[in-house]
Amino acid sequence: MSTTIWLNGELVAGDRPAISAADHGLLVGDGVFETAKVVDGRAFALRRHLERLRHSAEGLGLDLPRSDAQLTAGVAAVIEANQPGVGRLRITVTGGPGPLGSARGDDGPTVVLATGPAGTWPASADVVVVPWPRNERSPVAGLKTTSYAENVVALAHAQEQGAGEALFANLAGNLCEGAGSNVFVGLDGRLITPPLSSGCLAGITRDLVLETTDAFEADVAMDDFARADEAFLTSSTRDVQPVATVDGRALAACPGPLTKAAMDAFVALVARTSDP
Repeated sequence: MSTTIWLNGELVAGDRPAISAADHGLLVGDGVFETAKVVDGRAFALRRHLERLRHSAEGLGLDLPRSDAQLTAGVAAVIEANQPGVGRLRITVTGGPGPLGSARGDDGPTVVLATGPAGTWPASADVVVVPWPRNERSPVAGLKTTSYAENVVALAHAQEQGAGEALFANLAGNLCEGAGSNVFVGLDGRLITPPLSSGCLAGITRDLVLETTDAFEADVAMDDFARADEAFLTSSTRDVQPVATVDGRALAACPGPLTKAAMDAFVALVARTSDP
């Protein structure tokens, strides 16, 4: 966690109480967030993250009180204040202080920028399909909200079985996403990822992989996923991570040729620009 955070336009000590105990983000999980990786002192793909932040906020009916220029300046300030050792950036916007219920108060949103170390991911992931489907018809489907209890429960379930990520099907019986990742599947020489209509998040790394490879969007039935030749996960902190096993079944290749090509393309992209 940051030693210094950016709170509603000001840099403050990260270890001191600064957010109201009545904040709706704490009380009812009313908020949205973004996590970006920090490369060479800059937040990678920040423009895309801010676009998605606004999309998620609009979906919850939250008005962001800061412009993109103000948020960008705040990001630069909080990264600079916490160097060295900054590897990830967290942007959180909540409904702000409110009553002890679902209705929002009148004080407006709370905006927090914080940083932390990047951490490391294993070279490959073991995944488990959890028994609880995503609701692709939910009013918050595809929004990156702070209401993460479902993800916490799913990931704990996967970890109890020795896996590192939980995967969800949706109500239609198709592959959706991971608890903290998007999924790409290699089937019959083609690289496929579930469409946004599946209920999955429009991941930033997912979009970049779609733009830099021959991958395409299509529904993937869970029976088809079960016969995948290869698969990988994407997220802003794990980049492109090959999947080694699904529900204990080893995939034929890890990484497979499609996965390796996506990994190489993404590494080249990051080396080329911080604002793809």
